[in-house]
Amino acid sequence: MVMVKLSGQCLCGGVKFAVKTDDLSILDLCHCSQCRRWSGHAWAGLNAPIDAMTFIDDAPLKWYRSSPQARRGFCGDCGSSLFWQGDGLEQFKDRIGFSPAAIDGPTGLTLREHIFVADKGDYYDIADGLPQKQTI
Repeated sequence: MVMVKLSGQCLCGGVKFAVKTDDLSILDLCHCSQCRRWSGHAWAGLNAPIDAMTFIDDAPLKWYRSSPQARRGFCGDCGSSLFWQGDGLEQFKDRIGFSPAAIDGPTGLTLREHIFVADKGDYYDIADGLPQKQTI
């Protein structure tokens, strides 16, 4: 695998992070109702091992427990949606999800699939030809 080095930040720059890993998951677009409310549409997400994430500045970082299985991290100053952590789900317990929209500069990444399409909003269609999963 290729080592990936990414850095990112929230809109105001109050939360800054870096990710260095050779274990970056595929970029997916989640259409579940929680992610749609969280992001304002569908949530684009990557995930990596927790120990691959370094918080450079995180004073305004806040966490919201969105369900018994997951929490979501955001900037308490500008409100940017930044992180998702499935700490109550075995397959995600040692990983952290983050928004590729927060990454500085070009990512070199491409969207690979749509998840939770059974829960997507009725105001849009998914017509890009990528795989669509009813759940995950």
